[in-house]
Amino acid sequence: MEKEIFSKKIKLITGLALAVWMTFFALNVFAQTPIKNIVLVHGAFADGSGWESVYKILTKKGYKVSVVGNPNTGMPEDVAATNLVLKRQDGPVLLVGHSYGGAIITEAGNAPNVAGLVYIAAFVPDNGETLLKLLQSGPPAPNSGILPPENGYIWYDRAKFHAGFCADLPKEKAEFLADSQIPVSAAVFGHAIENAAWKTKPSWYIVASEDQTIPPDAERFMAKRAGAKVTEIKGSHLVFMSQPEAVAKVIESAAKGATK
Repeated sequence: MEKEIFSKKIKLITGLALAVWMTFFALNVFAQTPIKNIVLVHGAFADGSGWESVYKILTKKGYKVSVVGNPNTGMPEDVAATNLVLKRQDGPVLLVGHSYGGAIITEAGNAPNVAGLVYIAAFVPDNGETLLKLLQSGPPAPNSGILPPENGYIWYDRAKFHAGFCADLPKEKAEFLADSQIPVSAAVFGHAIENAAWKTKPSWYIVASEDQTIPPDAERFMAKRAGAKVTEIKGSHLVFMSQPEAVAKVIESAAKGATK
C-alpha cells in the first residue's frame, strides 16, 4: 500500500515537473519570436509617403510593413489612428516614429503587441511632459522654420523648408514637400503624456547629427533619458528619406533585438 502511494506521488511530482518545464519552454519560445511586423508613423508637416524607400527596403527583407496615415489633427486622433493599424497586426510589432511621431508612439506604444520602439530624430516626452516644454528646454535650432499657430494649426516656413527640414534632399524635392506639407494641430504641443511606453519597452534612437529642426543635442538628451540604444547618422531632420538604407538597418537591428 505504501509503495503504491509512493509511486503515485512520484508520478504526480514528475507530471508537475514536466508541466512546469513545458510551460517554461513555451514561454521561452514565444519570448524569442522574431518580429516581422513593423509599423511606421510620420511626423508633422508630412504624410506617410515619405516612408516609401524605407518601406521597400524592409519589405524586400521579408518584413510586413504598415504605414500609419495619422491626420495630425490632435494627439488623441493620431494615437487612435496608430492603434487602428496596430490592431490589424498578427504577432509582435516594432513601432517606429519620426519627429512628432515619436510623441505618438510614446503613447500608442503601450499596446500589448508592441515589443519595441524606434525613434528617428524624434520627440521622446516623459510622463506629464509636453512638446512645448521640450522645445523650450533648450536653444532652438537656428534654421528651424516652425511658424506660430494660424487658425489652430502650425505650418513650416516654406522659405526655410529646405535648409531647416531637409537640407540633404534635392532642392526640387524640398520645394514639393514644402508645398504638399500637412500642418499639425497646435494642440499637440500642449498635450501632456500620461504613460510613456519607453519606460517599459526597449527603445532605439537615431540622432540626425545635422538636424536643423530638433537640435541634435536635444535628441541625444531624450535618447539617453529613455535608455535607448543610440545610432548617429549624418543627416537632416528627414534622414529617413535621405538615408533610407542606414535607417532601415537600425530598424532591422531593433526588430531582431526586441523579440517578444
